[in-house]
Amino acid sequence: MNEATCRHIDDAGNPRPKTSQGCEECLKSGDSWVHLRLCLACGHVGCCDSSKNTHATKHFHATQHPVVRSFEPGENWRWCYVDELFAA
Repeated sequence: MNEATCRHIDDAGNPRPKTSQGCEECLKSGDSWVHLRLCLACGHVGCCDSSKNTHATKHFHATQHPVVRSFEPGENWRWCYVDELFAA
């Protein structure tokens, strides 16, 4: 399989999650989420775009940290917000 990639994904780190309990902002506000994403620049854990608060994408817009990976058990795909590229 020929996988597309970008420099952001190639350069992405592997930070320790700031929390393993769920979306940082939703936990603070008592809200719920659908799926979680881990920022590969700083370890922020945010909720996905299927969640009503979309905290992972809001984190990207606030920080410009380009790459997240799924923070769901059994998933290890990554997404680059800048290049709009999915990598398995």
